[in-house]
Amino acid sequence: MNIIEIIQQGVIKGIKSLYGADITAEQVTMNSTRKEFEGDYTVVVFPFARLARKKPDQIAEELGEYLVREVAPVEKYNVIKGFLNLSLSEVFWRGFLSGMYQDEAYGRQPANGQKVMVEFASPNTNKPLHLGHIRNILLGWSSSRILEAAGYEVVRVQIVNDRGIAICKSMLAWQQYGQGATPASAGEKGDHFVGDYYVLFEKKLREEYKGWQQSEEARELFEKKAENGQGEEAFFNSFKNTYFNEYSRLGAGAKDMLLRWEAGDEATVSLWKQMNDWVYQGFDETYRRLGVEFDKLYFESDTYLLGKDAIRKGLEKGVFYQKEDGSVWIDLTGANLDHKLVLRSDGTSVYMTQDIGTAQKRYQDFGVDKMVYVVADEQNYHFQVLFEILKRLGEPYADGLHHLSYGMVDLPTGKMKSREGTVVDADDLIAEVVEEARKNTADRDTVSGLSEEEQEAVIRQIALAALKFFIIKVQPRRRMVFDPKESVDLQGQTGPYVQNAYVRVQSVLRKGGEQDLSPAADYNRIEPQEKEMLNMLHAFPGLIQVAAEEYDPSGIANFCYDLAKAYHRFYHDLSILSADTAAAKAFRLQLSQAVANVLQHGMNLLGIEMPERM
Repeated sequence: MNIIEIIQQGVIKGIKSLYGADITAEQVTMNSTRKEFEGDYTVVVFPFARLARKKPDQIAEELGEYLVREVAPVEKYNVIKGFLNLSLSEVFWRGFLSGMYQDEAYGRQPANGQKVMVEFASPNTNKPLHLGHIRNILLGWSSSRILEAAGYEVVRVQIVNDRGIAICKSMLAWQQYGQGATPASAGEKGDHFVGDYYVLFEKKLREEYKGWQQSEEARELFEKKAENGQGEEAFFNSFKNTYFNEYSRLGAGAKDMLLRWEAGDEATVSLWKQMNDWVYQGFDETYRRLGVEFDKLYFESDTYLLGKDAIRKGLEKGVFYQKEDGSVWIDLTGANLDHKLVLRSDGTSVYMTQDIGTAQKRYQDFGVDKMVYVVADEQNYHFQVLFEILKRLGEPYADGLHHLSYGMVDLPTGKMKSREGTVVDADDLIAEVVEEARKNTADRDTVSGLSEEEQEAVIRQIALAALKFFIIKVQPRRRMVFDPKESVDLQGQTGPYVQNAYVRVQSVLRKGGEQDLSPAADYNRIEPQEKEMLNMLHAFPGLIQVAAEEYDPSGIANFCYDLAKAYHRFYHDLSILSADTAAAKAFRLQLSQAVANVLQHGMNLLGIEMPERM
């Protein structure tokens, strides 16, 4: 039982003893005491006024006296406008620190017997991973690690969108303009290589469309179909999709290629496999750079026919209904949604059908209790519908479905457009952040004593910490701007700032050497800077639990920053190795070790490594 639970039980007994009323732990609201007031924890007593039939100030005084008398760790109290602030004894804090400062896994919870699947990354094979994918990957990876620390067994998966018109565009462009080139002959990563042909297709399509607009056929269409007063530019801008589908030579070629792939044409399937393999090799290299991995990959080419069985069974049970044209729908108006198509009139699937079947397949594969989908907020409605359908189908995991929705990522220069080739891809971004870290490290000249290989390792750790922390520290639902230069700032709210605190602790511990820290038991004057960190360390396990329940790693990132900032302040304000007494020195070394362990553990949950020097 942790101290919060101990105090809650004390309050429950106190209310019963003082006022004869029964309350539950859920009715005891507790917060960390605000910095401007004395105390460690604050109990909100206003809800007890009706039970006690007394004013909040009087209840707080009486309850404070009771807790000091009956709950050993509570040493004193004060009352501020009806809020009961409790101060814990130094005996408690010394015992707490002594029991955890050597525990490198402090905060990790025991196994809870539940299994959760986290789906993230889920790229398309017609282009390389980009900045938006990085946010997806980092949120998915850190959430999965936090869930593991909270006691879950975690399965990490992705579904690769490896079929459809987009990859056919890349394939057709390579056939027509590639002249047999390969990633090896071009000296390019496979995903970049294939992505270049997707961009080339769009460029050639624009050129073709521009030329067609001068044709007699285009002039006749404009005169026939343009709305009253609509100019040529507006008409042809709105006509792009129709042109691609009905008039374009390149569009006809891409659609024909998709039909041949679906028909199993040997040459088309062979080219599809070759180009996708190039992309996968590129993806794997980027994943290695980011330090992430998956337990299983699902491919849309395998799953796009799944779900039809579920629709048929659901139709028999009345979950779905069929229209006269043979299409199958579901009425979700009772869930404040609308009517949703799940099977076309020709019997072909829509994305929703596939997602239903894929969820069922994953449950068959792993028997998970929860499924977490890390997908941008553009798909919020899609997942509301999917989850409601799975619930109505009676899927055993339906209550454990969660959409980890996140906002898009922009650069200081603005938005990105993949069709125009203006997307900042993941590899280029990583390289840019590494270069920024290299410049900063050279300016400080802090790793000159290391070998070249060791220097490169430190620079890589700093760069990836900068990239990951800058993205993860933002609450997922918020849209954000990523600035590579700002991300490596040692004075800002950044990953390198947290790493610097850890490096500082390691330097203190190295200088301190092997010491007997038992005199810490005699330390009897805990300073405010020390108390601040003790409170933060004590709260860490609970923060892991909250981050897991809310699927939000930003809380852990911001905690690490706050703890690092508190340690920097402690380091500047108080002597550690030159402390006045042996007890103070031993206590502060214990505290330093505890901070180092928690910083390393916390940052590890975010997928961030901690260097020994920087």
